[in-house]
Amino acid sequence: MNETTADHTPGTAGTPPARAATTPDEEDRAPMTFTVRVFIYLVGVHFIAGFLFLLFYLAGAK
Repeated sequence: MNETTADHTPGTAGTPPARAATTPDEEDRAPMTFTVRVFIYLVGVHFIAGFLFLLFYLAGAK
């Protein structure tokens, strides 16, 4: 039997596998509730701004 696999190599026991460099850590991401709340605020602010724009547009149409 060949015993040169990574399982039997000295110094590799108990070491975690290497992570890919492109995957973000959990700590680097914003919580999902925060992301949803920011999205709702952005949509709401644009809706209110559009409504105000419509009011000024219709009021100046006379």
